[in-house]
Amino acid sequence: MKLSNFKYIAVALILGGIITSCSDFLDRPNEDSYNDSNYYQNDAQTKVSVNSLYSSPWYDFLSRGYYKIPEIMSGNLYMGQSPYLTFTVNGSDPDITSTSNSLWAVNAQANTIYNRLKTANASESVKNTAMGECLAWKAMAYFYLVRIFGDVPIVHDNSSEIAAGDYNSKYKIKAADVYDYIVMTLEKAIELLPESNEAGRIDRWGAKGLLAKVYLAKSGINAGGNGKRDESDLAKAAEYAKDVIDNSGKELLYNYEDLFKGENNNCDESLIGWRWSAEQLNYTCGNCLTSELAPQGFNEYQSWGDWTAPSTDLEDAFGVSPLDNPSSRAQSDTRRKATMMMAGDTYDYWYSDKGGFDYLKFLYDKDYAPGTNDGLQSATGANIAKHLYGDDADHVKTFGISAGKQSSSLSTHVLRLADVYLIYAEAKIGNNESTTDASAIDAYYAVRQRAIKNTNRDEIKQITLDQVLKERRLELAFEGDYWFDLVRMSYYNVDKAMNIIKNQRRNGYYGLADLYKAYYNEGKGNGPWNVDTSKMYYETNTPKPNVTKDIFQLPFPQGDVVYNPHLMEEAQHVDVRETFKY
Repeated sequence: MKLSNFKYIAVALILGGIITSCSDFLDRPNEDSYNDSNYYQNDAQTKVSVNSLYSSPWYDFLSRGYYKIPEIMSGNLYMGQSPYLTFTVNGSDPDITSTSNSLWAVNAQANTIYNRLKTANASESVKNTAMGECLAWKAMAYFYLVRIFGDVPIVHDNSSEIAAGDYNSKYKIKAADVYDYIVMTLEKAIELLPESNEAGRIDRWGAKGLLAKVYLAKSGINAGGNGKRDESDLAKAAEYAKDVIDNSGKELLYNYEDLFKGENNNCDESLIGWRWSAEQLNYTCGNCLTSELAPQGFNEYQSWGDWTAPSTDLEDAFGVSPLDNPSSRAQSDTRRKATMMMAGDTYDYWYSDKGGFDYLKFLYDKDYAPGTNDGLQSATGANIAKHLYGDDADHVKTFGISAGKQSSSLSTHVLRLADVYLIYAEAKIGNNESTTDASAIDAYYAVRQRAIKNTNRDEIKQITLDQVLKERRLELAFEGDYWFDLVRMSYYNVDKAMNIIKNQRRNGYYGLADLYKAYYNEGKGNGPWNVDTSKMYYETNTPKPNVTKDIFQLPFPQGDVVYNPHLMEEAQHVDVRETFKY
């Protein structure tokens, strides 16, 4: 744990929990900031005290680790020369530092606000709800930490850490114990949270859904590479997931693409999400992903995602290729277009002031999109479609305010109901290769039939683990998840996880820019589609990365290790339920 991480803790304690309100998804007092002398004095102030945990401390993780770690490393995202693509990340990498700082900042703020809420002058129900939200976010931060770094320290109470003065001499705790700590934290959150909370906020069902996902990951942590997962953990994962599916009253949205529109920021399917605002009350309150992922000129504000491209391997998983004629490309899975834009794709929910968005027209018509580059820059013939709000007219139409550079009001879904359906299906398969369990098939079918409308439930007699894992990949692509599916697999079957990566197509193509430009220029998107296979083909010269068992755990930031050498020592076992109390 590095000193700067504890500066987050110290500042939070010194200020007594000064809160900057970043979002408008709840009723709040007119003032935006309070200090300890006049805060936590009523229900309204107590509710808003947790507001920051839905955005600001997560910002550096969103802009650095959220897509680079789980998407590039997993083979979903192509970013040439990235150390995440080649598994050569080291402790000096700035994105690793930002990721670590951000996640520890979440934990620090959650701990500080949670302890201050105990003495808030508010009704018991409001206090409990706010405290439950703190613990749910704390659990989420630790869930990321343990899946990224493995063994990590546990900082349970910031006040006692600073009082003891030993915050730079903490030892790592074994990952299995960290998982127990996350479970314990979520159990307390579930006890405190109501079944129904204000739109966009975490309720009991969100915490239960997260606990199901934690149990699914935890089930393999002590497997020792024997290919088997703990049956009791699998049963718990299934139990909590099924409870959410059957009893929460929440439903999947009918159209997949609707999930990523601003009007559905706080829909029931979004069980847990980061809630951003472009009001610029604080720079870190806005969603930066359109700037990070959209091609240059996509909107009025700077963006630099031209070369951040959906991978060839993900295109393969969707059953498409950039060499496919757009007029005859497979369109059966609606998630593909909602996930990545390719030649021939149009979107009626972007550029509403221009009659809709046309990908090829955007690339080649300067009157239509004057700020763009000259044609295709993506090495895989596609750009990311998720996490984009359109142009500023679209943002104003949806949110009533303009966006800004690295700042929009579009929510980021962190845990969706569809995820919980697939958690249930995987947990029911458990240590088998497949299942004929009707409830597991129903859960799998509910997700799949939304994306592929002609799916026939009666024709599905069994589902395999590989089918469920592929469904998760397609359903949750670019939502910061697929790498953690592989990490979860590495706990109990590391050879299979490595082989998945070894068999991926992680490179780009030659000749796509010429193919796209000729197709557009000769017929404005309806010209001849002439693929010259001598010039337009998948690149195989770049060697595949060296895949070892070690890739599933990233190194601590160099600065953390300098300040606390104990991080390089063996992790310790802790009985978390005896050691820590809520």
